[in-house]
This record gives sequence, C-alpha cells and structure tokens, in this order.
Amino acid sequence: MITETQKTQITERLKDYVERIGSQNKAANALKVSTSTVSQILNNNWELIADEMWRSIAAQTGYSSIEWTAVETRDYKLLIKLLSDAQTNSNVFAVVGEAGTGKSFTVKGYTESNKRVYTLQCAEFWNRKVFLQELLTAMGRDYSGFNVAEMMYEVVRALKVQDRPLIILDEADKLTDQVLYFFITLYNHLEDHCGIVLLATDHLAKRIRRGLKLNRKGYKEIYSRIARRFIELHGASPSDITAICIANGVADKGDIKQVIEDAEGDLRRVRRRIHALKAA
Repeated sequence: MITETQKTQITERLKDYVERIGSQNKAANALKVSTSTVSQILNNNWELIADEMWRSIAAQTGYSSIEWTAVETRDYKLLIKLLSDAQTNSNVFAVVGEAGTGKSFTVKGYTESNKRVYTLQCAEFWNRKVFLQELLTAMGRDYSGFNVAEMMYEVVRALKVQDRPLIILDEADKLTDQVLYFFITLYNHLEDHCGIVLLATDHLAKRIRRGLKLNRKGYKEIYSRIARRFIELHGASPSDITAICIANGVADKGDIKQVIEDAEGDLRRVRRRIHALKAA
C-alpha cells in the first residue's frame, strides 16, 4: 500500500510537475488522468484516490521511494551543457553513447528541473500518429479528433509561441525512417524557435552514415540538420565510479575496485553492484 508519507511526497512531485508544465489541465492531459484527480490530490482530498492512481502519477512525475544519491559524472556534465545550450539557443544536437552511460537518467533530471522541456522515450512500434500523440501528450495538449497533419500543425503552432522550448528524443535510434523524417519537418518549421536533441546509441550514427552511402531518402537532410556531427559520450570513468560508490555508502577501497572492474563503464552495472555489496 502507498503510505501517507509517500502520498505527501508524490503530491509534492505533482505540484512541481504542474508548475513546470503550466497548468492543472495540461498536467492532467500529459498524465492521462482527469483534471479532478489532479485537483483532489493537490488539495489533499485523498480518500477516493486508489493506490494504482498514486503509482501511475508517481511513475510519470519521476517519484521513487528507492534511495540513491546521484553524482555528476563527466558524461552528465557534458549532456547537461548540451541540453542547456540547445534550449537557450534553439540548437540541434545528436548525442550518442552506449547503453548505461546515463543518458536517460540525465534527461529525466533536466526535464524535471526546467520548464518547456518535452521528452519522448521513443519505441520501435511507433508510427507517425503515435509519435505526434506522444509529443502532444508531453506538451499537455489535447489531440482528440485530430489527424496526423492537424497534430503536426498543433505541435508547431504551440511551440512557436513558447519561449525557448526543447524537444528531446531519447532512444531516437528506435524510430523507423518514416517517423524519423518528422525530425526534418520539426526542424524546418521550428528553426530558431525550438531546440531539438536526439539521444541514441551509436547505432543511430552507423545507420545515418550507411544511409548516406546508399543515398537513402532524407538522410542527407537529417545529417545536415545535426551539423554533420554526432557528439559521443564515453561511459563512467574510474573516478566517476569511485565518487558514485562513496556517495552511496561504499567506501572500502577493495569494494570500489571490484565495482570498477565489473562495471565496464556501465552505470546500471555500477548500481547493481553497489546494491549487492550493501545487501551482503
């Protein structure tokens, strides 16, 4: 069951979420719940709110009851700098790194700390309609009754009137070509109005370069719009892992050495190894 303490913490996360997205109505649209549910939680009228709803809102607003102390790794610092640059100056970047470099974790923190940041966790099964539905949902916009063209016009219209918005496409390498072409459309309509950051494994870089050699449709346009450059992340360094271990209660030099040797630069492996050491 969700405890009263957890409900209080989730409510605080929801308050921050509403402030960041702009209104209770937009928050309700983005969270796919009723406006009355958002209002009841914020007004501490919790009696009729089921545990499933609490869990759903907790997951979507980034709340977790698991204690973990984050550390600013070298990749974290670089990615935060790029995200801030993209948002402030309406720049476009493509950032690639192996799984476990902390891309999604960093994006989650940046999104939660800044307004007008719209992050999509991309998936292989998305078609063009689902992509635009997810983007409008992240923006807190209602797309009921819209076709694909109308949804795209709504996205562009809503973003053009905002002050320095940012779109982040996490795991962009999972998008099909038909959906990835929407990146070109968004760039063309929002140049100098909105920042866009593509995040992916190096599979995206290999895919784009292979497409260039084969002269595949749209690939020259995509490559041009990311300034013909993929910015690479490098994974956690030994000093990063040492700092993470110490911050999370593992200070023995022998234990830290084991974590470093086992991690292979993967932050997920670091976290699991620290958990195992603390549970032993």
